[in-house]
Amino acid sequence: MLKEYRKDFAIYASLIGGTIILFYAINYIGNIVDFLNGLANSGINSTYIILLIKITGISILTEFAVSICRDSGESSIANKVDLGGKIIVISLSIPVISATLTSLVSLLN
Repeated sequence: MLKEYRKDFAIYASLIGGTIILFYAINYIGNIVDFLNGLANSGINSTYIILLIKITGISILTEFAVSICRDSGESSIANKVDLGGKIIVISLSIPVISATLTSLVSLLN
């Protein structure tokens, strides 16, 4: 409704609403941290856990930025931000993919 009457305020309202939802979701981060600590204590290489956290954070921030761009009517910028986030995630995933392929090859031999 606000977008129809005051388009300039609609963007701010969208940003504030998204930020409130983000801060509300922060309450659940404790569960995620406990889970990751359990993984780290189970013997999994901490490098992979750190990469998982980075990839997840980049994905969340990229999606948030894309949503803001689309809400403000900048779909071409949103597409480029989305592509940039995907490229960063793929580049961070290369060590995990390499280790997985190495393990597969060693199992097959």
